[in-house]
Amino acid sequence: MSDLRCTLLSDGSSDRALLFVFDWLLQELRPLITVRSQWADLRQLRKPPRELSKRIATAVDLFPCDLLFIHRDAEREPLEDRSQEIQIAVERAFEGAGRRVPTVAVVPVRMQEAWLLSCEGAIRKASGNPRGDHLLDIPDARKWEALADPKQVLSDLLRRASGATGRRLRKLNTPQMIQRVAELTPEFSPLRRLTAFQTFEANLAEALAQIPTNDA
Repeated sequence: MSDLRCTLLSDGSSDRALLFVFDWLLQELRPLITVRSQWADLRQLRKPPRELSKRIATAVDLFPCDLLFIHRDAEREPLEDRSQEIQIAVERAFEGAGRRVPTVAVVPVRMQEAWLLSCEGAIRKASGNPRGDHLLDIPDARKWEALADPKQVLSDLLRRASGATGRRLRKLNTPQMIQRVAELTPEFSPLRRLTAFQTFEANLAEALAQIPTNDA
C-alpha cells in the first residue's frame, strides 16, 4: 500500500473542510493508498506571500507533498477564468524548479460550502442536536451551484438544526460547525452531479496518473 502526501493551499483556514472531500475522492479513485493530508498554513510566516505563484512555491517548500490542491472560490468569476488564473500561477511557481509537483485546481462555484450540503445527518450532528426534528429544507442538489451565498445557507441550516434560541443561538460557533459537517459526512457522491466537481474529479484523476504507485 502506498502513501500519498497531499497539501491544500487556500485563501482561508475555513477551507480546511475540503480536505475531507479530497480524502474521500482519493479513496474512491485509488482505494489502496493511504492519504496523508495537510493544510498549508502560511499565516505563521513573518511576511506571508500574497502573489499566488509565490504562495504555491512556498507551500510546496514548507509543506512537502506528492500532490498540491490549490483552492480558489469562483465567486463571481467564470470557472474557466479561475482555473486559468491558477494554471498561470503554477507555471510561474515551478519555472526553473528541479521538480514539479502535480497540482489540482479546486474551484467550487461561489464558495466551498456548496460542497457541504449533501448530508442532512451530518448537518444535524454538527449542530449539536442530532435527534432534532426542525424542518431544514436543504436546497436540492441541482440548485447548489446557483446559491448566491452557500456559507450563509449552511450557517442558517446549522442554526435551525440546533434548535437553539436567544443567547445560546447567538453564541453558536457556526464556522466550527461547518468544519464538523465536513468531518461527519460519510461520503460525498452527490457532488458528482455538480459541474465544478466533475471538472475537479477529472483534473484529480489526471494528476494521479502522473504519480507512481505500487498498488499492483
